[in-house]
Amino acid sequence: MLLACALIVSGLAVSGLSLAQLNASNLQMAQATQPLQSTPGAETKPSAPPEPTTTGARPSEVPPQPARPDAEAQKAGAATALPPAPAEKTAAPIKER
Repeated sequence: MLLACALIVSGLAVSGLSLAQLNASNLQMAQATQPLQSTPGAETKPSAPPEPTTTGARPSEVPPQPARPDAEAQKAGAATALPPAPAEKTAAPIKER
């Protein structure tokens, strides 16, 4: 019992000494990034390139095509853009016992 009390007292003493040393130390804070400085000659340079001029309209050179042309166009020879859908798979009916 005496040994256990001695260990507890010594642990508390070490903790107290380390806390006292932390409070007594002179903490200095470091700056993570340097302050911003302007580039030499930045006053004469433009800040950003000019925006490209667009009309916002869709190009009308090639009209949009449907994925599957109507029946009359298929008879005339127009090919579909997508392959035909696969047939549904069916199994033989389940036999009752």
